[in-house]
Amino acid sequence: MQKRQVLKFAFAGAASLVLTACGGEKDAAAGSAQPAEKKDAAAAQTTAGGKLKVAFVYVSPANEEGWSTQHELARQAVQQKFGDKIETKFIESVPENADAERVLRDLANQGNKLIFATSFGYMNSVMKVAKEFPGVKFEHATGYKTAENVSNYSGRFYEARYLAGKLAGATTKTNVIGYVAALPIPEVLQGINAFTLGVRSVNPKAEIRVVWTSAWYDPGKEADATKSLIGQQCDVITHHTNSSAVAATAEEAKIPVISYNTSMKKAAPTMLVGAVIHQWADYYADRVQAVLDGTWTKQSVWGGFPKHMVALVDITSKLDPKVAADIAESQKKLEAGEIHPFTGPIRSNDGREVLKAGEKATDEQLLTMDYLVEGVVGKLPQAG
Repeated sequence: MQKRQVLKFAFAGAASLVLTACGGEKDAAAGSAQPAEKKDAAAAQTTAGGKLKVAFVYVSPANEEGWSTQHELARQAVQQKFGDKIETKFIESVPENADAERVLRDLANQGNKLIFATSFGYMNSVMKVAKEFPGVKFEHATGYKTAENVSNYSGRFYEARYLAGKLAGATTKTNVIGYVAALPIPEVLQGINAFTLGVRSVNPKAEIRVVWTSAWYDPGKEADATKSLIGQQCDVITHHTNSSAVAATAEEAKIPVISYNTSMKKAAPTMLVGAVIHQWADYYADRVQAVLDGTWTKQSVWGGFPKHMVALVDITSKLDPKVAADIAESQKKLEAGEIHPFTGPIRSNDGREVLKAGEKATDEQLLTMDYLVEGVVGKLPQAG
């Protein structure tokens, strides 16, 4: 997907998403559950004669450590949980273009009654195909559009990023930390900024340098970006991109790395110091069960630690015990809703006050984020 299209979608849809996301960790269901006697007829027909067919569409390879792999692990968990009640399949490496529409239509024609489209760029294809198949339920990851048979869902990735920042801030020796980022949309900016706030909470002298790849999945660009950051004396690297190239490149250079999407132990067996991961299995199981029960309704979900949709895992044992204790305590407070990573005073890196002392960012502010906080070097790239 071209950068201009991504930015257009992200900012245009933010106001719409706020209407359903502003409830915090609660599910924002667009309609109450149906009475038992009015259960979804299509779901009942699907399960009466056999297994519920469920399909997953991935933007990248399913067997590579990264974004799609985490969804694939969740698919496997769901298949195991429901056994012969369901039949699942996946299609991997589907581009965010007309191919996505074709794949979604084929899956619906094959009798799949629940389809998970797991990349932002599939949004318009989902909406178009969903109109053609009103009896099929669609779940779209990281999007903001809904319909009677379309839901969307995402994780509050920034919460785990904040904890990862504390880890990075305590690990760096040069006080220069690198961040490989895909595109300057609010989701990515939330991550960069929360990470920076976490870094500077334990190491106020550290700075974060960002290299943009302008692509979610481009191993070559991700590797080059990592090398560029290492050349800028970054001695800890993290990323918001979808392949394992950053971790593999950091491993080769013997630079500590905090991976994203999955814990990339295969890519960085000696240099991995932590991993920000997504946890989709519980959400997927709930939505499969809803279709089986005939109680599925459209909703928008934006869940973080309280919903167990994000985590910081595989933290190095070499971490300063005080910082490790701080991370553990901060996670407990995030789970309980007692703290918010974006709590003022916070200023942008061009000196603008974005949150006053004690003020917490609203979901609307998060979903329209268009700045970098103090501690991040450089400016946002221009759309084009």
